[in-house]
Amino acid sequence: MKLHRVIISGGGTGGHIFPAIAIADEIKMRNPKAEILFIGAIGKMEMEKVPNAGYTIEGLNIVGFQRKISFSNFLLPFKIAKSLLKARSIIREFKPQAVVGVGGYASGPTLQAATMLKLPTLVQEQNSFPGKTNKLLSSKVKVICTAYEGLERFFPKEKIRLTGNPVRHEMVTIGGKREEAINHYGFNSAKKTILIIGGSLGARTLNNALVGNLKVIMDQEDVQILWQCGKLYFEQMLETMNQNIFDSVKLVQFIERMDLAYAAADIIISRAGAISVSELCLIGKPVVLVPSPNVAEDHQTKNAMALVNKNAAVLVKDSDANEHLFSTVFELLKNESRMQEYRSEIKKLARPNATVDIVNELEKIVG
Repeated sequence: MKLHRVIISGGGTGGHIFPAIAIADEIKMRNPKAEILFIGAIGKMEMEKVPNAGYTIEGLNIVGFQRKISFSNFLLPFKIAKSLLKARSIIREFKPQAVVGVGGYASGPTLQAATMLKLPTLVQEQNSFPGKTNKLLSSKVKVICTAYEGLERFFPKEKIRLTGNPVRHEMVTIGGKREEAINHYGFNSAKKTILIIGGSLGARTLNNALVGNLKVIMDQEDVQILWQCGKLYFEQMLETMNQNIFDSVKLVQFIERMDLAYAAADIIISRAGAISVSELCLIGKPVVLVPSPNVAEDHQTKNAMALVNKNAAVLVKDSDANEHLFSTVFELLKNESRMQEYRSEIKKLARPNATVDIVNELEKIVG
């Protein structure tokens, strides 16, 4: 059935927001007249990113449970109750055909209200280890679209659809772009290129590992590095680099053209957020994953292990990065047969039609 009015809820991080926008874009591509309303959490990044993408968003005054002792934890039940009432009011006024939850603080009360109102509901779970909100909602929603196998441990098996994660296709379309990418970054086409990405804010561990291994890196004459250090660390890293001037490392705060960065890379060092991992599977390059330990339920390690267990990526622990990350990368670069094996295996895990499949499932539950 054609979708005319849909609510999409969730956010908090780019890993929730960008899949939500990708789903909205697919709905609009199928029906340009469709009305889509987002529901997010006041003060979170979705309140800026969603309007920038051209969609309307309403905000709930909701926060998460703090793991340390905090006064806000005592207020949480009242905020949840108030958010549930507001979400119910928004849904009744907007009258959607269906409600989609992508995870994040606002997703819980929105989907809870939608199920109470007997509306078709769909959850999109990005990670290999689900968040608490989606686990709690799983018994009530109609369909759960997942990116990883084996989630029957957490969700009712009959509701699971293995679709993959929605990604921004302009980011992963790299065919025939290597020469443009090498020229764009002023690189040498004869050298191997290492891409280091730690997210828009940066990853302290990856940055410290590079700084701690500058001497070793300078000795690698056939290697060049594109290093996205993140806006939190840019000034500090720039100062460090100016004191160690050499041509083989290009330091950037943020990468605007990820397609060119991916196209230039021979090997990629990355955190293991769900959307990053989904993009890397589509890219099909050898990957060394350094999962962040500072995430709920250590889900980045579980995301990474889903690839490592299929011989599709290498894992270096966050605590071992300074000592082992670059030695692991340089050894891998010298072993072309292993590089080729990783290229082949990671591509098998790619799900390029994820967004289409998710909207297909949404149309089915509405129909």
